Amino acid sequence: MNKFLAKICVYVSAAIVLSFGMAGFSAHAEANDIKKWQKKIVKLVAKKQVYPRSAMRKELEGRAKVRVSIDRTGAIVSHEVITPTGQAVFDKEIPKLIKRINPLPTPPESLTDGQLSFVLPLSWVIN
Repeated sequence: MNKFLAKICVYVSAAIVLSFGMAGFSAHAEANDIKKWQKKIVKLVAKKQVYPRSAMRKELEGRAKVRVSIDRTGAIVSHEVITPTGQAVFDKEIPKLIKRINPLPTPPESLTDGQLSFVLPLSWVIN
């Protein structure tokens, strides 16, 4: 089993970056704040994402995209799988992962919307 390593790829959609161009901050400051926030999310997901043992045994891999909506505190208020992995074992893992990462890090203050949505791509890949 140790020969398998779960590689976790997380990317927060650029649509969030575009949504706060009107917040009254410089684009550079906003971009820096967003990048720091994204890195925090990446670290949290990497720490909490699990590669199911049954998937490892069968050497299954999968990729999914999940739309996540959060409030100003980072609490996940909803999620929707927009692209399932096609593997039941991973698709069942997604809601469990969402519970483990809730709440997400607090969004930067430059993001003034009361609720934010972004796409969280997830990968389960055996190296």
